[in-house]
Amino acid sequence: MRTLRMEIGPDLDGKQVKWVLKNRLHLARGLISRIKLRERGICINGVRARTTDLLHAGDVLTAEVGDPGGDAPGAWEGPEPDVLFEDDDLLIINKPAGMASHGSAGGSATVTEMLAAYLGQSPHLITRLDRGTSGIMVAAKNAYMTERLRRMLHGDSFARRYVALCAGVPDPPCGEIDLPIARVPGSYMRYVSHDGVKAVTQYKTLASSGSASLVRLRLLTGRTHQIRVHLAHMGCALVGDAMYGSASPLISRPALHSAELTLIHPLTQARIEMSCRMPDDMSAAAEASGIDLHNQIIY
Repeated sequence: MRTLRMEIGPDLDGKQVKWVLKNRLHLARGLISRIKLRERGICINGVRARTTDLLHAGDVLTAEVGDPGGDAPGAWEGPEPDVLFEDDDLLIINKPAGMASHGSAGGSATVTEMLAAYLGQSPHLITRLDRGTSGIMVAAKNAYMTERLRRMLHGDSFARRYVALCAGVPDPPCGEIDLPIARVPGSYMRYVSHDGVKAVTQYKTLASSGSASLVRLRLLTGRTHQIRVHLAHMGCALVGDAMYGSASPLISRPALHSAELTLIHPLTQARIEMSCRMPDDMSAAAEASGIDLHNQIIY
């Protein structure tokens, strides 16, 4: 069980337990309500405490924020996750293309199942990637970290950047696409519509052959298929994206890769920066499109 521990300083002398849990440890109200029912959910100096109890300098406050035990994960015969970073609260992986993040996958393995087998418990997916998209994904190991990370999404302290191979050349070569996205009625597809929800994508063309371009993108919102829809609306659909563009003999999936992550760890405040190289199928498709990858440092 994941337990947070905090020694109370003079500045918190006389504060109620619930004030410290909410304002210093940043526990959501719902999580506080759940853990206070546990035998050792909230303790002061090892003794079970109420949320209305007062704290004093020198006290040690602990809070059990880990998820309660559930059913053991089923047998797993798929691949081991490619772990890029792991600690008591976070797990960052390099997702392979062709694996759905969660839900029904038509009998195919999912990231959720893979991580459940690895962790021995159900993961909390903070970022999700389409089945065909490869690269960096972030998961939390408990509800506490889930709440904290979701509050940070799309800000400077939790920034994700993608690289895409798209048809044609974006015009202008860099900029911001601020176009709302809606769901096509009766379909899983999305499209640009004034009746949709706000969606903002920043992009920069890294290299181009005329027929195709390598583009770096950052999401300022997180809508389903956002990059795919925005690029297609520009007339530059992802190479291999049969849903929003056309299939390609160069690659059997939409050519999109979650390439970079900058994350300020909510607990330690450590700055986590990582990059993840494009997989071989995307690199080969880019080169076959006439794009020189030599000068693309991380790709």
